[in-house]
Amino acid sequence: MRIFVFLYLLVVPTLLFSQEKTTSKNSLDMNTKYSSITDTVKKKKDKIATIDQYQIITLEHDTTYVDTSLTLKSAYKQNHLRKDDFGLLPFSNIGQTFNTLQYSRTNFSPYPEIGFGGKHFNYLEADQINYYSVATPLTELFFNTTINKGQNVDSFITLNTSKNLNFSIAYKGLRSEGDYINQLVSAGNFRFTTSYFTTDRRYAINAHYTYQDISNEENGGITTPSDFESDNKDYKNRQRLQVYLTDAKSFLKGKRLFFDHAFRINPTDGNNNLYVNHQFNYENKFFEYNQATVLSTVGTTPVQRFGESYLTNGINDQTHYERLYNKVGVAYENSLLGKFNFFVDDYRSNYEYGRIIVKDNGKTVIPDNLFLQINNVGGQYEYQKNKWNGRFLYSRSITNQSLSNLDAKLKYDWNEKIQFDFRYRNINKLPNNNYNLYQSSYVEYNWSNNFKNEKINSLSASVNTPWLNGEVQYTVLKDHLYFADVSSPAQIAANTQIINPAQYGNAINYLEIKASREFKFGRFALDNTLLYQKVDQSDLILNVPDFVTRNTFYYSGHFFKKALFMQTGVIFNYFTKYYGNDYNPVVGEFFVQKNKEIGGYPLFDLFVNARIRQTRFYFKAEHINALFSKSDYYAAPNNPYRDFVIRFGLVWNFFQ
Repeated sequence: MRIFVFLYLLVVPTLLFSQEKTTSKNSLDMNTKYSSITDTVKKKKDKIATIDQYQIITLEHDTTYVDTSLTLKSAYKQNHLRKDDFGLLPFSNIGQTFNTLQYSRTNFSPYPEIGFGGKHFNYLEADQINYYSVATPLTELFFNTTINKGQNVDSFITLNTSKNLNFSIAYKGLRSEGDYINQLVSAGNFRFTTSYFTTDRRYAINAHYTYQDISNEENGGITTPSDFESDNKDYKNRQRLQVYLTDAKSFLKGKRLFFDHAFRINPTDGNNNLYVNHQFNYENKFFEYNQATVLSTVGTTPVQRFGESYLTNGINDQTHYERLYNKVGVAYENSLLGKFNFFVDDYRSNYEYGRIIVKDNGKTVIPDNLFLQINNVGGQYEYQKNKWNGRFLYSRSITNQSLSNLDAKLKYDWNEKIQFDFRYRNINKLPNNNYNLYQSSYVEYNWSNNFKNEKINSLSASVNTPWLNGEVQYTVLKDHLYFADVSSPAQIAANTQIINPAQYGNAINYLEIKASREFKFGRFALDNTLLYQKVDQSDLILNVPDFVTRNTFYYSGHFFKKALFMQTGVIFNYFTKYYGNDYNPVVGEFFVQKNKEIGGYPLFDLFVNARIRQTRFYFKAEHINALFSKSDYYAAPNNPYRDFVIRFGLVWNFFQ
């Protein structure tokens, strides 16, 4: 009921304010250079800002424009991540982790990261922060309902104090109770950015600061899947399903200060320019796993879910991580030849625990920290001429670590409607820190390793046309790192789960073909996305479904003298059965399992989307077929996918 009251209070004022203003000329503010693009009363002698003056700029200086239109593509982004989550399978509660259906969504960096990959889907990395340039102040308000009690909001404002200087500040907050025992999610992402350039553009800087905290209650999954899959109506109340952990919690916190700036040595911009550039990135991360009660219960039987523990209660395991990165370079730019950049970088990280663990009667020592210092030299070439746009990067370590990165991108614009993209990557990657060192209060969750580097070769191509959008990617993985279930048969029988890192010595060949096409029939349309994946490997290590599909049939039209634009339809999602990775909360990672297949179930969502001026409304009945289908849908073994839920959201833009 509260959703409909909230919807009424939002829609009615919006409709009222969508009428023409009758403000007198004397009441107008004449101090700004531009009027907002939404103003219906024009200021005398003032320019009207156009949409291309509201720019979004990435770290690599690619520029797009603010888009307030209502499209199916924007509706796909109406979720907690604020991006299309095709290829990701969410757990039942908003803000929990995702199982990966499309392997190419995995990001690679040649540098070692902290790890805990299952906790980082909602963590914004440095290359995901955007910068802005706007003619008038711009505000965006995002809202979405969650599962049971809670809300998901994202508030953002940006303004230029002058043409040269921009600031933005944003905060995304989430609180979602969930349907199951011990499943509360609470998260916050604060972002502050600034951009500045001198009038002659001799000096320019982009900088940001982020503070992010992600807290998850961890229940370890349900203990008796047979109860979930039964037709017993008592278990439709998911709080009656027993879970492994009733008081466990994980917490990830991170702070980052970042800036990227450049200075042109020659005083005036010409056909030949010389730049000095510098990038600085300092980041501090902290991961904590808490579990007050060590023993779990299955039925009435006590269970050591993660094996023996050094503690009988009150587990509080903490991992601290600091990273400092500096890159200094010199760039030569020629209007005919392109831009040549040569650089040297310095990477330092400290990954630590507050203790040393001695195991096996002194035979095994788990150190308290892992310190790394890496220096690379490299070059980058950028070319943009007519229909061609290319960027080629190569770097290699000059310290003891074997580290290299080759990244070549090429784009060709056949015309305004047809584009081709090509990319080749060859990465010699150091293992993430939690593969080589981890400490826990659980005896068998302590290790110190010296794994080989991962070798990743990837070739991809994509084409965008009015008739079909297609992508092809072929990847070869060598010395692939993963987490494996090493539980003995006796431990499995006792419901004990032991996870350790492992390295696969053989090659893994991965092929992906993805195609999307929208068919329109008057006001009706059918949007289709199909993904095919094939993995060639000697053992089941990299597991993905063969087919993933999303098909949306919908109607679009204007109403109320075109004051309202609306889309309504049904979304169908499906992926074939496969041995989906399971999730372990102690290490915050997914691990390979070969015992239970997930998938093979359809997902139907009904939706109504509407737009009134710069406000977009989203109303969705998710997984509606759960009302009458068998409960056999899982996001991971022992972790069910979400049930039927009605959700409402909006995005409201203000151009002031």
